[in-house]
Amino acid sequence: MRAITITQYGEPDVLRLAEVPLPEPGRGQVRVAVKAAGVNPIDWKIRSGAMAEVRPVEFPHILGLELAGVVDAVGEGADFAVGDEVFGWSDTGTYAEYALATNVIRKPAGLSWAEAAALPIAGETALRVLGELEVKPGETVVLHGSSGQVGRIATQAAVTLGATVIGLAGASSLDEVKELGAVPVQYGDGWVSRVRSVAPDGVDAVFDAAGFGVLSESVELLGSPDRLITIADPAAYAQGLKFSASGSESPAILEDLVARDLKLKLGSGYALADAAEAHRESATGHAGGKITLAFD
Repeated sequence: MRAITITQYGEPDVLRLAEVPLPEPGRGQVRVAVKAAGVNPIDWKIRSGAMAEVRPVEFPHILGLELAGVVDAVGEGADFAVGDEVFGWSDTGTYAEYALATNVIRKPAGLSWAEAAALPIAGETALRVLGELEVKPGETVVLHGSSGQVGRIATQAAVTLGATVIGLAGASSLDEVKELGAVPVQYGDGWVSRVRSVAPDGVDAVFDAAGFGVLSESVELLGSPDRLITIADPAAYAQGLKFSASGSESPAILEDLVARDLKLKLGSGYALADAAEAHRESATGHAGGKITLAFD
């Protein structure tokens, strides 16, 4: 099969299209003919070597965590049939024509391939952090990066829970944030004052999904670091604040996400051979929607 591999850490140019052996499913696994694969910041962080100390890989390595596609082969004990349309997390890397997977569910007919591939990581992260923050009905949550992939899902989930979400975003995204059910506030200098003007009784929790250096001001806004979590600003470690990084790959989480009828936003779709360009766009931080690799 064709796959994008890396044989060393480096810039996007280390991503090379190669012929590699077709993987065979083991117990509980399915082999999936990939139709779409999600492109995430962790992909290019692994590729660059930035994660080498905490998440080393063996070369050659196939990147990619999220997939959507059609079951092509079924391992012993896997509750799927050849031809089933599925999505979820891959065990072997998704920048490839075929991948093995354990934690997948059947794809709803109304979810496109790209939408399905865009859901697992952002969705799991959003629900996990809201749970860690113990957000309750009637509370007010500040969400930095509410127009991003994680932020969009977290906003919708918190609103459904009965919380008031104050969504920080750029000027061009404020209307979009409002449509998700949040109170939109523009990020940048003076954001604390703007939040206080729309939440004069204070806020209960802060979810930083953006990483724009807002941690100290967020603690000031809350009056305590206890209910502040970031998924994007490593400065949290030095400041003794909580950085949520480890998630759970569970079919139950996928079932929860598809039951929510979430509004997703897709960005660019690239061919497998153009994975390097996908990484370059992802690294800008201004993709404007989830980047995916699309397969014929």
